[in-house]
Amino acid sequence: MPENVDNTWNGENAENVLVVKGLRRTFGAVRAVDDVSFTLPPGGSLGIVGESGSGKTTTARIVVGLEQADEGEVHVRGRSRTVRGRGRAQRLARAREVQMVFQDPLLSLDPRTSVEAALRETLKLHFPDRDHTARVRELLDQVGLGTRAADALPRQLSGGQRQRVAIARALAVEPAVLVLDEAVAALDVSVQAQILNLLADIREQTSIGYLFITHDLGVVRCVTDDVIVMRHGAVVEAGPTAEVLAAPRHPYTRLLLESVPRPGWDPERIAAARRAL
Repeated sequence: MPENVDNTWNGENAENVLVVKGLRRTFGAVRAVDDVSFTLPPGGSLGIVGESGSGKTTTARIVVGLEQADEGEVHVRGRSRTVRGRGRAQRLARAREVQMVFQDPLLSLDPRTSVEAALRETLKLHFPDRDHTARVRELLDQVGLGTRAADALPRQLSGGQRQRVAIARALAVEPAVLVLDEAVAALDVSVQAQILNLLADIREQTSIGYLFITHDLGVVRCVTDDVIVMRHGAVVEAGPTAEVLAAPRHPYTRLLLESVPRPGWDPERIAAARRAL
């Protein structure tokens, strides 16, 4: 590791499982992420809200390690993720720290692999010396599937069941942080509620921190403690979710709230307000 890279932080790290400080990422002339900072305590739940192009997904991908920041720091459990691990053991340890659940689990599940085989494969990779049979049963129970789903292929499951499998696989490595990128956006309302209730139960049972990436303020209201609002790559507002949604200070946050369809909603007025910002 280079001598000028500090592998631990004090203060903030003592109380937070995730510390993100001064992230910047550009793509050509576009500033996708512009000086983004936030913290997440163990067992906490933070929402990152914004429209398409706001920078929220790029921020999440940097936290996970799928993108490299041009500037800034990401620390998990006090350890820097800025410098990539060089050996296999270091890469696996890094992968265990932060797991991501995507909007469409079919993109990350092998269509030829059963639920049990997918979980066993993950467990064998990260914990080769453990009892995988017992852990598979535990994971299936934890996400509300049970052993009846163990032999099923992804195509034989509903959208909600597939998302439960994706969550179980992420939990299998015992992460410190679970990043959920529009994880319920493709589900109907009743199934969304079931998955959100499941995630709330898991958070009560563990110390995993949640990072919700979403455009849905209803999801943010239900499942997050704090929220940051992003626009054009920058954070324009941040604070406790209840306070931000009840009394937003930034015009963009107010616009997002006004954009939620309801009786008397005028999409043309909303579009005009968006162009004026």
